[in-house]
Amino acid sequence: MKRFANLDGVENNKTFKDMRKWQKERKSKVKDLSVNIEQAPLKRIKELNENRSQTSYTWIGHSTFLIQLNGVNIITDPVWAKRMGFQKRLTEPGIAIADLPEIDMVVISHGHYDHLDFPTLKKLKGTPHYFVPAGLKSLFIKKGYQKVSELNWWETTDYNGITLHFVPAQHWTRRTLNDMNTSHWGGWIFQTKQETLYFVGDTGYFNGFKQIAERFEIDTVFMPIGAYEPEWFMAVSHISPEDSVKAFLELKANTFVPMHYGAYRLADDTGPEALERLYRTWEKEQLPKDQLKILLLGETVM
Repeated sequence: MKRFANLDGVENNKTFKDMRKWQKERKSKVKDLSVNIEQAPLKRIKELNENRSQTSYTWIGHSTFLIQLNGVNIITDPVWAKRMGFQKRLTEPGIAIADLPEIDMVVISHGHYDHLDFPTLKKLKGTPHYFVPAGLKSLFIKKGYQKVSELNWWETTDYNGITLHFVPAQHWTRRTLNDMNTSHWGGWIFQTKQETLYFVGDTGYFNGFKQIAERFEIDTVFMPIGAYEPEWFMAVSHISPEDSVKAFLELKANTFVPMHYGAYRLADDTGPEALERLYRTWEKEQLPKDQLKILLLGETVM
């Protein structure tokens, strides 16, 4: 059975002993979980359902976005689950799944449950084409999905005027006891004649950002900033807010849209803490304020 690996042989090799150390640390930390990411006061549901010409993106929560590009309705890592393991979802999704337009394309970054939730997929409107990392197609076929394409790193395909590229990330994956890294992980780049959007997926900071920058001119990057604490445990697989800004600068992108924070408590950091560190780093680097698009849940940029 093929096992996938990261660039430069980087491994997530944390042990059960490390996990126990983290759990012990966690008990000693006091975190304010009463402050959460807010919902947008105005949801543009009617416009989103009617839009087939303008580029737009809407943050649903965690790593889930509705992206409208070239007349195509795209969902990234669709997860509307109310729980993740033993933890309740901290915030409601920005848009109810029933209020979405019909979906044409779904991209999956990797097989972890907070990025691939089959009960959510069943509820999506339309008959979307699923684009998944190498090694995941067989699971989709087994679950009854027929319109599935799987890609390896640096592979490319076309869909209705969008060129779709699967690019590296530094992570790992597992859904059962026996399937560790039997499917890949990565990010997705959506390229049209007018613009290029990059959905990073789930990643630690790595040299791949420089390689991606050599191949693409990125307009908007959807970048993870959460689930980084404690960093001695998480850094290999989850990028910190500081390193996410470093990656953004290496990518030479125009717009930074943060994600992967505030919905599920996957690590010790909170959503507001992640944002605070992001703001602080942005100011320290003296970057233009209009290049940072921090969205409320359900907020649309159109």
